[in-house]
Amino acid sequence: MIDRLSSHYGRVLSALALLGCAILMAMMLIIVADVALRNLAPPGLPQGLAWSNEISELMLYLITMCVAPWLLRQGQHIRVDIMLQALPPRLAWSLEWVGDLIGFVCCLVIAWYGTQAAWSSYTSGAVNIKTLVTPEWWALAPLPLVFVLLGIEMIFRMIRLQRGPRGPRHDAVSAA
Repeated sequence: MIDRLSSHYGRVLSALALLGCAILMAMMLIIVADVALRNLAPPGLPQGLAWSNEISELMLYLITMCVAPWLLRQGQHIRVDIMLQALPPRLAWSLEWVGDLIGFVCCLVIAWYGTQAAWSSYTSGAVNIKTLVTPEWWALAPLPLVFVLLGIEMIFRMIRLQRGPRGPRHDAVSAA
């Protein structure tokens, strides 16, 4: 049952990664349109998109939020493992556990504080005033959701670690 749940969860994360790709494509189109409008200055059209920088910044954040859980699942996240590869396998396996537990706790803490920040922003009616005026909580809301997803993936990582050989992980290692 855990394997089926993990497989379904993996599909959800893959869908989020595809959403991140779609956001990247939309960001590219916005930037190209902004540059084209500024440099070509077609009559009757604005000279650039004043809001493009602001939206691009938000899109970069959303791409990160969409892709982070998928990257963790693929073992493609930032990982400094050269020491784990050099240590005795049993000790390295134990340290993998320590790293996963610390990661899980960090995900829970960030999800908790992210939820509090988003809720506080929502209840106070805080807004971001730049070129566009948007509710601040719109930008804060994805953070706790993504860290809950990362926390769930940390649990699946621990299950895979328990089932695997007693040694360091060999996915996405920096030393052979």
